[in-house]
Amino acid sequence: MRTKGLRGALAADPELGAGNVLARVLAHGADPNGPGLTFDTAVDGHPSEQPLTLGQLDALVAARAAWLHERGVRRRDPVAVWAGAAADMVLSFLALTRLGAIPALMNGKLRPEIAAAYIRRLRAAGVLADAEHAAALAGHDLGAPLLGQPAQAGAGDPAAAPAHYRHHAEDPIVITHTSGTTGVPKAVLHSHASLFAATRHLLSMPQAQGTTRILNALPAPHTATVLMVNQALGNRAEMFLLSEQGGERVLDAIQRWRPDGVFGFSVTWAELARFDLSGYDLDSVRLWFNTGDCTHEPHVRRLVAVGSRDVMTRAGVKRVPGSVFIDGLGSSEMGHSMFHLTHTTDTDRYGRCVGRPYRFTQVAVLDEQGGELPPGRVGWLGIDSPSLFRGYWNDSVTTYRSRLRGWYLTGDLVYADEEGRYYHLDRAVDSVEVGDGRRFFTALSEERILAACPDIADCTVVIVKAGDPSSPAGPGDADGAGRVVTDVLLELAAGADPDEDRTERIRAALGPDVGATLRRVVPVRADDLPVTVTGKVRKVALRERHLSEASS
Repeated sequence: MRTKGLRGALAADPELGAGNVLARVLAHGADPNGPGLTFDTAVDGHPSEQPLTLGQLDALVAARAAWLHERGVRRRDPVAVWAGAAADMVLSFLALTRLGAIPALMNGKLRPEIAAAYIRRLRAAGVLADAEHAAALAGHDLGAPLLGQPAQAGAGDPAAAPAHYRHHAEDPIVITHTSGTTGVPKAVLHSHASLFAATRHLLSMPQAQGTTRILNALPAPHTATVLMVNQALGNRAEMFLLSEQGGERVLDAIQRWRPDGVFGFSVTWAELARFDLSGYDLDSVRLWFNTGDCTHEPHVRRLVAVGSRDVMTRAGVKRVPGSVFIDGLGSSEMGHSMFHLTHTTDTDRYGRCVGRPYRFTQVAVLDEQGGELPPGRVGWLGIDSPSLFRGYWNDSVTTYRSRLRGWYLTGDLVYADEEGRYYHLDRAVDSVEVGDGRRFFTALSEERILAACPDIADCTVVIVKAGDPSSPAGPGDADGAGRVVTDVLLELAAGADPDEDRTERIRAALGPDVGATLRRVVPVRADDLPVTVTGKVRKVALRERHLSEASS
């Protein structure tokens, strides 16, 4: 079947969901010799970076399903998967969902004690762990048996695999986890229907440029990679999955594999922006697609300046220099980015704008009681979407605390303009309330600094209220309880003078209110900052450190 007709048939298939895309694509007549997936590690005798056909991919998954079934894995069994290779994650996901089991994908960078506590909280039926991570779990109480290594499952007999489990729309099909900024991460549950809602919508639309040969630079255990695997299979696209997402690794993969689209998180774009991109062959890239946190303006501008894209002219379609960057805002819980905003070299709408919502979702800006706020008013972001997660696994308390009057509260502070565009100011936990209904925002402050200071590659703003957190505070408070202080940690661009005093430039960029609270400006290296397993700066750890200093 031709790809265009296949996409329409898939979008209309009521049985299709996030747990059976591979099976349904083949059932609808996709060519088994067409594209499957490409991994950066060897898989069952296939060399690294050698593309698997769709039929080969199906056989690898069937072998793993048979091996797991022989070891007692059945439908509804939560099975933790902890490994470093993208192939181990993706193939385990596909095999477990084929059985109707529930893969719980874990980031390989979790600390062993955190990983063990997370597995216990899952009440897993079993654990798949590669050699490195199995050794890290030794001596820890998991409350579940180690089934073996994900790669060992490839020794199963594909012919012995049981018939595909027939999923219901609300069947649980995957558990992923949050970044874990404060300890054991939350376990995010998605269903067969919820994690396919956005993909179904996209399959019903014309296929976008930059989505036929994809480099996946998203963490393999993340919800976003599950989404991208299903989108690539549905689009009959080629996709190369990276196990590591560092800047040099991504640039090297682009030059060798020549994708037309690169998908990643904002931390990866920040890393790429540290390089002189003109020295790399990036002409193949038409599209950079961001999800998770929205991306800072200088990082977007550096990326859209390279690559190329198709534009419609009077003479027809023409390839022109400069790529497209699609920004947005998403999370594991949202099930997909909820907003989209297209940037090119001609873009001038930044300032933390994340664009308009996708048509499959409803969003609102809410006050503390769940009432909807008008344009221009800052409030809590509320989401109502078929793509939303189904709750936190084994944690109904946190699940229900995240709901207000039918909305899922993302924990973000936003506002909308009169034209229906949304602007992301900060995570609520990273902002500081300073009295008179005002807040200071760290993410917005970082955006302003980076836009004003081209010799800064990246920055982290830490705003804390010193002394008694319950005391009234304002930027002009004297030393003592409730005093607000701001520290700015700068990662300098290559060639920038490390001895220059940038305090007044930073103060001016912050604006008069936040600028009045500026305590110090400190050059740092990226390696000096505490980060989560997905590379986000752990501002909670920085606040604790800086609050202790500010109060001393």
